Amino acid sequence: MEDGPVLSAVCKTVVANAVTTILKAVGEDPQREGLLKTPDRVARAYDELLIGYSIDPLTVLNDALFDVTYSEMVIVNDIDFYSLCEHHMLPFIGKAHVAYIPDKKVVGLSKIPRIVEVFARRLQIQERMTRQIADTIEELLNPLGVAVVIDGMHMCMAMRGVKKSNARMRTSALLGTFAHNSKTRSEFMEHIGPISRVQL
Repeated sequence: MEDGPVLSAVCKTVVANAVTTILKAVGEDPQREGLLKTPDRVARAYDELLIGYSIDPLTVLNDALFDVTYSEMVIVNDIDFYSLCEHHMLPFIGKAHVAYIPDKKVVGLSKIPRIVEVFARRLQIQERMTRQIADTIEELLNPLGVAVVIDGMHMCMAMRGVKKSNARMRTSALLGTFAHNSKTRSEFMEHIGPISRVQL
């Protein structure tokens, strides 16, 4: 195995060996055809799924800031994300909705989904991820306000434990005018609408 963006070749071997141990522990035969390459595949998958650890979120935005005279709400909604719950290392997936009100600077459109991706591709909890996205945008743009709402479906709740497959979680982080001005906050919430189970 080769060094990856997150895991070195040595670390991938450690992960692969751990997967082999798990397979044996549950009564499987790691040498059967279907599982023969599974440990290596899992190691490579984690290198991809956790790539957010290797990216500085501030550098994602730094080269895409533009001076613009614009002070209306900018919204990027329905940003797909895939993350891993840090409690069970099972996926949680959903959509992020991000808005900000510029104060002299705007950021390139594609950078907002990139910020979501950076924080999603780590071991996470949805509440922290929501706040990290908002704080990063605020730090770099210094806007009049930032709003982040995330709708998530958690496999750790759907597949195990309470087994509630229809439950969805919505978290929000509201900064600046979104926190202090109910009209601005309501406008944003109207734009993103209710949680859609079809979309998740």
